Amino acid sequence: MNAPYRFLLCFLISLIGSFSSLAETPLPIKRFLSMPEMRGASFSIMAKDVDNGEILYRYDEDRSLTPASVLKLVTTATALEILGAEYQFKTTIEYDGTITDGVLEGNLYIHGGGDPTLGSEYLLKDRSSFNPDNNTFIPEWISAVKQAGIRSINGRIISDESIYDSEGVSRKWLYEDMGSYYAPGSYGLSVFDNMYKLHLRSGSVGSTPSIIRTSPRMTDLYFINHITSANVSTDSSFIMGAPFSDERRLYGVVPVNRNEYILRGDIPDPALFLAGYFTSELRSAGIDVNGEPSCYRLLKEYNEWSPKARISIATTLSPTLEEIARITNEVSHNLYADALLKAIGLQYKPEPREVISSTDRGIKVMKSHWEARGLDTSSLFFFDGSGLAVTDKLTTSFVCDMLVYMTDYSDVGEAFIAGIPQAGRDGSVRNFLRGTSLEGNARLKSGGMSAVRGYAGYIKKGNKTYSVAIIVNTYTGAGRPMVNAIERLLVDLF
Repeated sequence: MNAPYRFLLCFLISLIGSFSSLAETPLPIKRFLSMPEMRGASFSIMAKDVDNGEILYRYDEDRSLTPASVLKLVTTATALEILGAEYQFKTTIEYDGTITDGVLEGNLYIHGGGDPTLGSEYLLKDRSSFNPDNNTFIPEWISAVKQAGIRSINGRIISDESIYDSEGVSRKWLYEDMGSYYAPGSYGLSVFDNMYKLHLRSGSVGSTPSIIRTSPRMTDLYFINHITSANVSTDSSFIMGAPFSDERRLYGVVPVNRNEYILRGDIPDPALFLAGYFTSELRSAGIDVNGEPSCYRLLKEYNEWSPKARISIATTLSPTLEEIARITNEVSHNLYADALLKAIGLQYKPEPREVISSTDRGIKVMKSHWEARGLDTSSLFFFDGSGLAVTDKLTTSFVCDMLVYMTDYSDVGEAFIAGIPQAGRDGSVRNFLRGTSLEGNARLKSGGMSAVRGYAGYIKKGNKTYSVAIIVNTYTGAGRPMVNAIERLLVDLF
């Protein structure tokens, strides 16, 4: 048979297959696909019985789509699998040199182990009471310095964030994300969720709000303010700026005549900031520090990094990975997720002369982990652990297979599942499916960005539990109607 006939035969077979697939498509999915918002959109869904792997629903389940924060399920599952539910990050306080008559002739180091939770507000039950200046780890460090007999430091405070490289943000993140609180860089040292609050005071319509202060104190940041006060009920403003840059630009509008209005931004250089913050706190506690704060990145750039033997005087441990994974999925914490990806990347052994970033190491480990467990990763494309990169791609079939694996085969399956928020009750899905028959019967991770909506997790139906993944890309219209449509679809199906 010549090529044209072979092509025609293949085309007819695929066409017949598509008609067959369409005929098997459940009515709720057909109704969903017929919405005007779905014209030109990509849609994928799969649901599997976790007990036997039987498919309950499927539609275009092998199409690679942008998952947004649904990717966090993959990151947290991989981290729990590789590092274990009881794993804890370490941050140590160390010094070099000698101590004579209370004077340290040397430097004091904050040695980072990649902990994203240091001083995090998400460790508090009541986040509204969070104040960076009321942290507990700084007083503990100061107490350790005093117990070591140090009353003065003839040197400086140096942050050692060298466990990872300085590529804190994914090269695939959008420019509009740079400087935003939800897109902080992930480094060997992080603090206060790598986020600060900018306190503004707004006036009459058309006026420029004044900057009152930052919390914590960001003494080196320079703000170029383009914000306008307007008759709006909520702000549509944002902070923009590059990693390691002290310049931040403010755009948008905020409500008029507010005595205090708060915006949030990312700390551009967490390691250097923490060295400066600790220096200031030591001085306030009566411990003189002669030198200016610095960090590994800067010292390395200026060829001033000269490692010496150090003595550890304090260790700060993070919560367990089980708790970190729960927070990651419950509030969709981008920093936590990207930090977990880099942590598993420490398992990767580069080839000779291979130059590879900390993020890419984590991606290689993550994909190879699931390949080794028999899952098809050929259609997966990862550029971070959080899902913030629009170029991230995965399939609902992969997600469902991974969720089934975590239920049936994983030693940390219970910890993973318990950390997925309950729809209608917890975290970022506390309003999703609320008041429906699925409230309390579904544990789902949501994902969303411009023209992207997705949900994945587990849904109970009778005495059965199903792994479920649903992703919609490039739909038209606003996000809320699409969320409502997905709610209706899931309720109709389950």
